[in-house]
Amino acid sequence: MNDRPSESPDNTESPANDGGADQSRISADDVAKVANLSRLTLDADELELFTHQLADILDHARDIESLDLDGVEPMARPLPLVNVFRADEPGEPLDRAEVLAAAPSVENDQFRVPPSLGER
Repeated sequence: MNDRPSESPDNTESPANDGGADQSRISADDVAKVANLSRLTLDADELELFTHQLADILDHARDIESLDLDGVEPMARPLPLVNVFRADEPGEPLDRAEVLAAAPSVENDQFRVPPSLGER
């Protein structure tokens, strides 16, 4: 992003840019440069669309950055974490012969699985 003011594609200032915020808007040249670095080819319509979308995203990030969060505790998730799993309690074991009978392949009373990582 650069420090020079940018204009909307119709060469008029966007209403969202009133009050001096214009110089912080991203330009179509900036978006074209990012697209080029990302190996993306954008036509004129896409460039205009993505310039507006990226500018809106950056404006929103600036709005969030300007919030007064003194005294607000950081949190990892918006809702409290609650363990929804049942208690791990021992139960009756499965019958070995029954389980092996249901397996697709058995060898020496064990599950036979395909080799991994080229092992034989």
